[in-house]
Amino acid sequence: MGVMSHTVGEGHPGMKAVTPDGDPVLAARLAVPTVPGTFVRRQRLVEQLAEGARSPLTLVNGPAGAGKTLLVADWTTAFDPGDAAWLTVEPQDSAPGVFWAYVLHAFRHHGVALPEYIGSPARPGEVDHSLLARLAAWLNGRESRVTLVLDEFDRVAGCTEVADELQFVLRHAGAGLRLVIISRTEPLLPLHRYRAAGELVDIRADDLAFRTEETAALVDRHGLPLSAEGARMLTERTGGWAAGLRLCTLAAQRADDPESFLKDFEAGHSTVADYLLGEVLRVHPAETQDLLLRTSILEETHPDLANALTGRDDAEPILEELQRANAFVEPVGHSWYRLHPLFAEILRVHLGVRHPGLEPELHRTAAQWLIGAGLLDEALPHAADAGDWELAAAEFIDHLAIGRLLTGLAAERLDGLFARMAPEASGPAPDLVRAARELARHDVDRGVTYLRRAEENLPGGDSGDGAAARLSCAVLRVLAARVAGSADLAETAARAAAEAERALPADRLGQSPELTALMLTDLGSAQLWAGRFEAARSTLSDAVRTAEGPATALPRHEALSRLALIDFLHGRPGRAEAHARDAIAEAEHSGLPVSDRTGMAQLVLAAVAIDRDDLAAAQGHLDQTAATSAASRDPIVAVELAILRSRLLCARGDSRSALLALDDLAEQPLVSAEPSAWVSDRIAMATAAAHLADGDPKAAVRVFEDRPVHGPESLVAEARAWVAAGGAERALRILDRLPDHHDRGPAIDVWVLLTRAQAVAALGDSAAAEGLLLRALAAARPHHLRRPFLEAGPWLGRLLLHRPALAREHAWLTGTLAREPGAARPRNGYPGPRPEPLSAREQDVLERLAQLMSTDEIAADLHLSVNTVKTHLKSIYRKLDATRRGEAVRRAREFGLL
Repeated sequence: MGVMSHTVGEGHPGMKAVTPDGDPVLAARLAVPTVPGTFVRRQRLVEQLAEGARSPLTLVNGPAGAGKTLLVADWTTAFDPGDAAWLTVEPQDSAPGVFWAYVLHAFRHHGVALPEYIGSPARPGEVDHSLLARLAAWLNGRESRVTLVLDEFDRVAGCTEVADELQFVLRHAGAGLRLVIISRTEPLLPLHRYRAAGELVDIRADDLAFRTEETAALVDRHGLPLSAEGARMLTERTGGWAAGLRLCTLAAQRADDPESFLKDFEAGHSTVADYLLGEVLRVHPAETQDLLLRTSILEETHPDLANALTGRDDAEPILEELQRANAFVEPVGHSWYRLHPLFAEILRVHLGVRHPGLEPELHRTAAQWLIGAGLLDEALPHAADAGDWELAAAEFIDHLAIGRLLTGLAAERLDGLFARMAPEASGPAPDLVRAARELARHDVDRGVTYLRRAEENLPGGDSGDGAAARLSCAVLRVLAARVAGSADLAETAARAAAEAERALPADRLGQSPELTALMLTDLGSAQLWAGRFEAARSTLSDAVRTAEGPATALPRHEALSRLALIDFLHGRPGRAEAHARDAIAEAEHSGLPVSDRTGMAQLVLAAVAIDRDDLAAAQGHLDQTAATSAASRDPIVAVELAILRSRLLCARGDSRSALLALDDLAEQPLVSAEPSAWVSDRIAMATAAAHLADGDPKAAVRVFEDRPVHGPESLVAEARAWVAAGGAERALRILDRLPDHHDRGPAIDVWVLLTRAQAVAALGDSAAAEGLLLRALAAARPHHLRRPFLEAGPWLGRLLLHRPALAREHAWLTGTLAREPGAARPRNGYPGPRPEPLSAREQDVLERLAQLMSTDEIAADLHLSVNTVKTHLKSIYRKLDATRRGEAVRRAREFGLL
């Protein structure tokens, strides 16, 4: 403050200045408070004060200890706002004459030379209006603005005379006066007019609250170490309250482990508690103190709820006054209020001291009031804190909220709440809650045990009495059946759910859309596992059509994902991709965490990408699936993840690792689910494909021995194995067993046509093979299905080589089949040095090896002895640095030899 002096006497040399009531002027009230060395200057607030240089009024308004005074004191001393005066207001300033006498003394004390004609108030209780007019006129005529800081103005906030007179001077002083008011409450000035005119700089409690980085700076100023996480926790717990932060930091200086102290200090027994109890609680009347103590158990309070806790009817005016007084009570809208978190914590400790044993009863009263107000989420924690678990569980079930333990934004919080439920809590409702928690963890045995116990105690009959519990029980039965892999049990439970729904009003069901969405998704999933694809498609489509929203996001996402899988299994990659992307969009739109997603949509996209030979994209989708929790607990996801990893390894030429991936799957049972025929088929198909890629067609044939084949894809896979093993006629007989293809998508048709083409080509009918190939290419082209052709074997490349027109017409595929040597897909990223050249005969043997011909077949085809072929094979293995057939073929492809 550039012109501040510390001379008290003025007017009459040698005489002490006095107020109109004859008391001496207290110089300490005119002094700018000293800013301590540990003060943290916060640039964002300084900038707000600087912006006020163009405004007549600045209000710094916040609770006790918010840092208001030091903020303005630092600004006035460090940033030189020009002529400025400081006055710390006291309660006796409610007398207008005393107040204005002190204002005039403050001006003179800080070097603002007032003309003698302005005069001074003659009486303590009033001030002559002409004096105020002369002061305002003089200020308005100045070339430079004077800043007047009134600290602790809340001490006269109720005095309308002082407020009116201050408004008069401020309005008529024009650009000559800037008024800075520091107060716990709003002054009785027409603030709305200043706000509307853009003439008010308003710094509130939220602005004054310390941010995490400012807390870290404050603690550092006190010479204490504090991690970023520690600063965040301390800021959150204190609500950024300046005095609380400083008091905690001072106490931490005496602690052995300052950081641990700052994270875990006992608020109720600390200097912070002493400050708040003394500065905030005890200054209020007994009724206000009682209300604050009783409502401290609440996160938010309403006047009617506060009245229920106090047993009185005076909460509304008390809460309004506390809010006006900035007494750590703030409005949150619609007549609801919230206590400062640290203040509430301290009050709860004090409640236990003043009223031992009262807190559980207050929680029970709060729970009952909140339930009556339709606020179940807010009521449940209070019922739990009261130890009334029967009330908590009964209301939870009666509100049809059981699904919220399984899905939605509140699932984790509710699970944590009911994890505290006492074992003694009995009845159907507590057991249904326990069952839901166990089934959510896929513990069928424990979940079903609780379900049975709940069912034994359910009220009988079909009336509305107990209908909510019966519906909850049926929905959980569907979930249990899904986890157990039983479509029959799931469908039986779904019928029971429908029956229970009929006993409930439609509006109650409409308030819990997640129940229907969950039940349909679980039922559809059980039907899918059982291979009832059409029923599953219908049920899952119904699930997708349930109401959108956070509560139904997860089941809708899961239903879309499973619809995508059904489309893929039926050979429709376009529809599968569309459903998968819709599933991902549902998850993204609702903000589902990646770990909570099913992973199925990413699996389907990976499968489609592999079929299109986009291996990098496939790998990315598989990695995203592995990041979900479903990868370990959902049997379909786990199986498909292993199968697609195997397919990807085969596509990259690592057939040995592909087989190992499937071996691991066979050795680790996933769940105690009933067997799924189509899942077994998928595993068999992947295993056979890996054996074929490894150059062992006989092993591929053995995969299908003594096991039933259920779907068209399995029949095609078995036929492929027989063609590769030299059994073309057997392969054709298998393909002839394929059912009518009305439900077969283009992807399956491509495999069927290619396998039949390979079989007839092996039997010497090249014209028929070419015709079948043309049909396969036509079916594959719209969907860019390259992988079936890449896995078809060398016969296809040779056929296209001799049909250049056909190759040109299908350049989208032939470029993949006939990569230049330099573009070959390497093993481990690079094929290594070029091998020693193969002889012409070795090249002949190698090409037949790639066709999966046995040693005997190669010898017969080349008119060589078996021993000569074995000699050539040893030479090929040596030159290609390989030890097995599959590895030799893979290396040859890497170097462009095939």
